[in-house]
Amino acid sequence: MGWKLKEQLRQQLARETGYYVYPAGGRIRFALTYPNSYFVGMSNLGLHIVYRLLNQRKDTACERVFCPEKRQQAEYVKTRIPLLSLETQTELNRFDIVGFVVSFEMDYFNILTMLELGKIVPLAKDRSDMDPLIIGGGPCATFNPEPLSPFFDAFIIGEGEVIMPAFMDVYHEMKAQGADREAILQALAQVPGVYVPSVHKLEQGSGQVQRQWLADLDAFPGETAVYTEDTEFNLHLVEIARGCGRHCRFCMAGYCFRKPRNRSLKAIEKMLVKARDSGRRVGLMGAAISDYPEIDQLCKEILGDGLSMSVASFRADSVTQELVDSLAASGLRTLTMAPEAGSHRMRAVVNKGIEEEHLLNAMDMGIKAGIKNFRLYIMIGLPGEGPEDIQGIIDMACRLKDFMEEHKAMGRLTLSINPFIPKPFTPFQWEPMAPLKYIQNSLKQITTALKKRHNIEVIAESPRDAYIQAFLARGDKQAGEVLWQAHQNGGSKAVKSVLKAQGTKLEDYVSQPLPIDELLPWEVLDMGFTREYLLKELAEAKKPEPTHTIKCFDGCKRCGVCK
Repeated sequence: MGWKLKEQLRQQLARETGYYVYPAGGRIRFALTYPNSYFVGMSNLGLHIVYRLLNQRKDTACERVFCPEKRQQAEYVKTRIPLLSLETQTELNRFDIVGFVVSFEMDYFNILTMLELGKIVPLAKDRSDMDPLIIGGGPCATFNPEPLSPFFDAFIIGEGEVIMPAFMDVYHEMKAQGADREAILQALAQVPGVYVPSVHKLEQGSGQVQRQWLADLDAFPGETAVYTEDTEFNLHLVEIARGCGRHCRFCMAGYCFRKPRNRSLKAIEKMLVKARDSGRRVGLMGAAISDYPEIDQLCKEILGDGLSMSVASFRADSVTQELVDSLAASGLRTLTMAPEAGSHRMRAVVNKGIEEEHLLNAMDMGIKAGIKNFRLYIMIGLPGEGPEDIQGIIDMACRLKDFMEEHKAMGRLTLSINPFIPKPFTPFQWEPMAPLKYIQNSLKQITTALKKRHNIEVIAESPRDAYIQAFLARGDKQAGEVLWQAHQNGGSKAVKSVLKAQGTKLEDYVSQPLPIDELLPWEVLDMGFTREYLLKELAEAKKPEPTHTIKCFDGCKRCGVCK
């Protein structure tokens, strides 16, 4: 039974290079689990970094597990075989530790599916000493782990390179002593950056667990560990920087990973060697690639080595012609920018700092390099947004399209529009999400107006899915109970009906402001700044004429060097 599933995994592994396999016995078995498809998960650089980090220890064997496609899920159910790992086709419930990389709220439903398929007791309180330890890390786990806390034993709050070595050392020590599950969790709760829901309680006061970050990026490699053709980004991923000092008021990364840190050019050059050896294009990763201080020199080195490149993102106000030329020479056909809003006032509200002149300048660079297509990331439903701001999106798109046509760039202008979702540890964490009807009407207004223009495309995220994301992003343990019931009744589409059965509505949770004078569920964590600072930023955003600033906040308790 299950030979077909095992053979599929063996075939998948055979198409890879760079993976680790250790003989059974002698090492703690760690299942590094991504709650989405292999195709998506293998493009996550964080997974590669942690996979290499754990397997380079002499006491740990780390294997990967991904969420099966629907057809494979049915096969697991039919054969009654627990979910299997990729490297050795080991049943998930036989691992000592199962660690989930949690990047997106909508993957929460896949987490419960994987626990169920893996034959793992879903609720942490019901597990025994015989069950694996279930831990979570990644952006969602760092910002607000509470909706997942009924299912997880511990969370990694911050960056894994700093926390995981100490975590594994303590775990090994306690296991060697024969400690039971409760004693192990008590010991892990003392590791900086480890949040254990059964130990740390919000009512005991806020900021009990401090987010940890890596001061020197050069101390650890940040590149692809395992190569496969079967992935979204078939690149040699190279992280050149981490953190962001821009502080857009809607962005968790700009607050929770506040300190901008750059890898040295020398360290990056070492990682380019593997890209050259593998014959793959280089994918530069970072919050804003164009903010890297030596980006022009890096581009010259990449192309000078006969390599081509791609970037995760760049800022229209710091992009250089050298960078754009290098991207065009590497085959880039669409230049992407993120003004987020269509009016100067709204961009000041969110502290974006991108103006239309920056967009036009970047477009001009792109056109000179031979790029004909452009994409804009836009949000609607932002705090303080009015009808004039929606019209501002339409007007901006038309002006940019006019510029393209004037400069003989006859390609497509794409607007990728997403509803604003208030996120923890940002100045907008207390703000409501815009009403569903407002979001739907605004999307219709933009789409209808821009249909009149040739080669302007509008694509949008589902407003209903965005509402579920908002519910989970700012949820507490009760949201976890709703998540569990929704999972049992069909997944994300059942959230609304579960809440209705409880006598409430999804809109009641996300379209209402949160009380400023109460502790928020995620405030059991400390991101390195105070709520007073966030309130100050929120007050600035609400001014009739908000100002934009890119400097770090005063009194930062973490880095002390961002000015």
